[in-house]
Amino acid sequence: MALDPWTLLLAVVLAFFANDLWRVLGVLFSARIDEESGLFAWVRMVATALVAALVAKLMLAPAGELALAPLWLRVAAVACGVAGYAVARRSLVAGILAGEAALIGGVWALGV
Repeated sequence: MALDPWTLLLAVVLAFFANDLWRVLGVLFSARIDEESGLFAWVRMVATALVAALVAKLMLAPAGELALAPLWLRVAAVACGVAGYAVARRSLVAGILAGEAALIGGVWALGV
């Protein structure tokens, strides 16, 4: 069953407005944002808190295959990630790679 081209066009336009419109507006208005403003500092703090909560949830109450790794290994992987981040001069990529390597290596070594 072939889809009507107008239906596909409508789906693309609606998807744009649901997702990419906010990115375009962000680019347009980003030059006007004062990075030292109280509002921007609050947004940064909320974003940091959300990431910290996600990491804590994945570490303390994991779902799926991650739950097979023991708690001590998950905590050690997070510690390795933080250490990698600090050693590489606040490189997020280095922190993520260090944490992943520790977790994957630990799971492999334990045979989980």
